[in-house]
Amino acid sequence: MTTFPQPIKKLRTVDSAALSSSPSALLCNLRAPCCLSGVSSAQTVSLTENWASALAGCMQTERKRVKMKALWTFLLLNALLTAVLSAPPRCGAGNYWQGQCKVSAEVAKPKCADITLAYCDDMPYTKTIYPNILEHRSREEVETSTEYLLLSVVHSLLNGECTPDIRMLGCSVIAPRCENQKILKPCRSTCEAVHKVCAHAFESIDMAWPYFLDCDRFFVSEEEGCYDPLEGLRERHEVVMDSVPTEEPSTIIQFTHHSNTQMFNILKKTAAQCSHISRTYSIGQSVEKRDLLVIEFSNNPGEHELLEPEVKYIGNMHGNEAMGRELLIYLAQYLCSEYLLGNTRIQTLINTTRIHILPSMNPDGYELAFSEMQSGADVDYDEGAGYVGQLGGRYNAHNIDLNRNFPDLTSIVYNRRRLKRFRSDHIPIPDIYWFGKVAPETYAVMKWIRSIPFVLSASFHGGDLVVSYPYDLSKHPQEASMFSQTPDEQVFKLLARTYANAHATMSSKDTDRCGANFADKGGVVNGAEWFSIAGGMADFNYLHTNCFEITVELGCDKFPFEEDLYMGWEENKEALLSFMESVHKGIKGIVKDENGNGIKGATVSIKGIRHDVTTAQNGDYWRLLNTGIYIVTASAPGYTRAMKRIHLPSRMQKAGRVDFVLQKSKLEPDVDDFIIPYLGSYDRFDPYNQHARYSMRQSGQEEEERQEKPWWWSYFARSNSQNPSWLLRN
Repeated sequence: MTTFPQPIKKLRTVDSAALSSSPSALLCNLRAPCCLSGVSSAQTVSLTENWASALAGCMQTERKRVKMKALWTFLLLNALLTAVLSAPPRCGAGNYWQGQCKVSAEVAKPKCADITLAYCDDMPYTKTIYPNILEHRSREEVETSTEYLLLSVVHSLLNGECTPDIRMLGCSVIAPRCENQKILKPCRSTCEAVHKVCAHAFESIDMAWPYFLDCDRFFVSEEEGCYDPLEGLRERHEVVMDSVPTEEPSTIIQFTHHSNTQMFNILKKTAAQCSHISRTYSIGQSVEKRDLLVIEFSNNPGEHELLEPEVKYIGNMHGNEAMGRELLIYLAQYLCSEYLLGNTRIQTLINTTRIHILPSMNPDGYELAFSEMQSGADVDYDEGAGYVGQLGGRYNAHNIDLNRNFPDLTSIVYNRRRLKRFRSDHIPIPDIYWFGKVAPETYAVMKWIRSIPFVLSASFHGGDLVVSYPYDLSKHPQEASMFSQTPDEQVFKLLARTYANAHATMSSKDTDRCGANFADKGGVVNGAEWFSIAGGMADFNYLHTNCFEITVELGCDKFPFEEDLYMGWEENKEALLSFMESVHKGIKGIVKDENGNGIKGATVSIKGIRHDVTTAQNGDYWRLLNTGIYIVTASAPGYTRAMKRIHLPSRMQKAGRVDFVLQKSKLEPDVDDFIIPYLGSYDRFDPYNQHARYSMRQSGQEEEERQEKPWWWSYFARSNSQNPSWLLRN
């Protein structure tokens, strides 16, 4: 401690020889005299010139010492700071795959360890390693992760579908195989195979395909060295199959009621199993945003093939009429399975016909009916009193009867049927129709019908046992039940009888059964004669397109109990197949120009039948006809007409081929344009976008509700501190 000099009470004795030999030492001591018990011990001596010189040297030495001390202090602090800033951050759970950190060099070298994860203990190997592929550093870290939580509940989430495949595939990433203290990654080919079959299962619950099952990211090719994580599963499956006695192959179907989710899963799984002949696609959505999912069967799915007719089946138009919905789900599984098993009848049908199946046109209504059924609602049928306690769900979520919601083109036909040249085909949709309430389900089906050249169709309902055919609207406004035939009355009768006669009991003469009111008619009735409706789907098909549609009532119990579903399938299976095969009746052909190019939109007319069909994109057409002799004419704007006389014998089992070649001519106005009052262009479809506006008005609050997270979200969000947003599809 340096102090100011105090009065000197006692002087120390100084050796003058020492001072003279080392003056600088003394002077340095004088610069900072030490304090002894509060008394300064500064040496009092007389300074000479030598001492003055020594003092200057002492001061210079001291300054150098201070500078060197400060320099070393700066260098030390700078080195420490650099070391801290340049050290790599420690990895948190799940950060490795994001590339945000590196493993610290201080961590012990990874070693193979036993698999102790409960949901991964059946893998075809016993050793794993940490950190794993996702950079989880320990078993505890894996068990608390969202990835492992998903694997633990995936069986329940997907209703048992694709398990244990998904779980074991995930385990190959979070508990990877370890050999020679290194990770051996799973094969990309295995991942891709599982993804192809199981992606739809995640889509059906509105969940994204898990990021850690990204086949390109966490899996490698055989050339890079990989293993099959499902190897053990396949070996067990082979052992089980070897132990099963060989039997005749057959189709296995579970005859139960299916929820909407289960229906979507079955259709997509079926399409995946028969991907070479099948696919699924959505034609739109219901009010509550459920897909109107179609499954298609063809030897070239997704494409219209020249001269191959198109058939469609539609079920569950009324949500509480469930038999048709279930029959079509069973039919899809049957077609796929029997094709693979080599059933020649099914193979011929699919190879020559493009089949479209829409099991549920009203999934929202079914959801309500299904929930009421599960709650124990009374749906018993009493022959004398009719239905007791009918289920809800007939209408869609906007309370619209879909089979009364199509454009009423039949009234237009009746109002103009006396005009000499007026015809009953391809009638445009009146603009005024779009200013009413058009259900999204109706809108979707109309666009679907207009986009594909359907030839034949059937819609399935419940409430009686009969097949009805157009017209469904009585030709007299005061008559609720009046026979009202189309120009194709005989063709429709044949189509209806094809289904009824192939059904186990529909055409029976027994009067003590469901459908007894039609026993004397062979289970077939004209729709308007039964009861009249306006805006029906069958009439719209016939009057707006080339398609002939019948309505099949499948039984008196609209929502049958599960024990009755198998009998319903057995009664209808043959009828479902026979009706589809009947599309190959009548004639088909191509209308071409002189250069051999197909003419789109050409008209094919039958003399004596005031209902024409038009050619598809490549000039091909189909015209359903009974046996007999006909005069067929083909025409198109800017071309001359061509006419042929044909004979269809009763023994003919497939459509006759009738082609036409039209020659160019001067384009003249169609005489019909001067006789028929203008109805608008056939191509005008929702010209004022009224449907979109109506949908927006009706679904304002519903849209907000749909923005909420899926039903499973809260389970994962609450079970883990992390935000598992990768589970969401959008």
